Amino acid sequence: MNHVVLTGDRPTGPLHLGHYFGTLANRVALQDVHPMYVLIADYQVITDRDRPGEIQRNITGLLLDYLAIGLDPAKVTIFQHSAVPELNQLLLPFLSLVSVAELGRNPTVKDEIAHSKQQAVNGLMFTYPVHQAADILFCKGTLVPVGKDQLPHLELTRLVARRFNERYGPVFPLPEAMMGARPLLNGLDGGKMSKSRGNAITLSATEDETAALIRKARTDSERLVTFDETRRPEVANLLTLAALCLGRTPQDLADEIGHGGAATLKRVVTEAVNEFLRPIRRRRSEIGEAEARAVLAAGNERARERAVLTLDEVRGAMAMTAA
Repeated sequence: MNHVVLTGDRPTGPLHLGHYFGTLANRVALQDVHPMYVLIADYQVITDRDRPGEIQRNITGLLLDYLAIGLDPAKVTIFQHSAVPELNQLLLPFLSLVSVAELGRNPTVKDEIAHSKQQAVNGLMFTYPVHQAADILFCKGTLVPVGKDQLPHLELTRLVARRFNERYGPVFPLPEAMMGARPLLNGLDGGKMSKSRGNAITLSATEDETAALIRKARTDSERLVTFDETRRPEVANLLTLAALCLGRTPQDLADEIGHGGAATLKRVVTEAVNEFLRPIRRRRSEIGEAEARAVLAAGNERARERAVLTLDEVRGAMAMTAA
């Protein structure tokens, strides 16, 4: 089957190594196999926060990161929510296919509401799984790389597609989840790796910034370095990070470091990460912001052409007259 892949990110800050090993590397591989749309979800930034921050600056940062890691705009359509009004217009008929009770039962929405940065939950937060359905279905997406926590959103997308097809005729495919064994990287402080917690190594970090972050990383007082995720999670996390960058196993690295202690461990991790990021940093420095913006403009145009076709098809199925 020839799949169409839909994936993307919210422009809330710089991408980091957790993103790279969790999803970005997979996108680079998939771009040679299937047509791919990469969404910069700027409208989703305002779902869970009263102050969205520097959205335009973050969009430019995302574009530079995408191009630096090897996403090829000749193969991949990179676009942003707000530049494709026909995509967003699909939200209206899609909302008519979902009950308020079904939206309220979505466990991912419940969790994100609980961690919202808003004083009060807004309507967009409550309905954004349907917005995500529009993101996927506007391009007739059939394959969506997701984590386990996003499966309820994809199931709602399948529900919307199925109900539309039953009510108005066959228009949309039922997208499938693409789940892989993604490596779990915690932050350098032992907590969840996050843009906002300052515990992540961003793809745009300099060598000195990377070294400083790793120097502050949590370890323990045992001299012998071993890979034990249960008893020594902080040490195991650093070993995992270095191993991913080097293409080796954490256990192999631990055996090599041996009694070198935390100082040797951090030196090995710093060298591994900086060596891994060096070509990404070089490519990023070679790409101008004007070039990145031109890539986005071209992607927005292609995405809008696709969205216009889908919206016309939806209007036709619903016996509406296109404007």
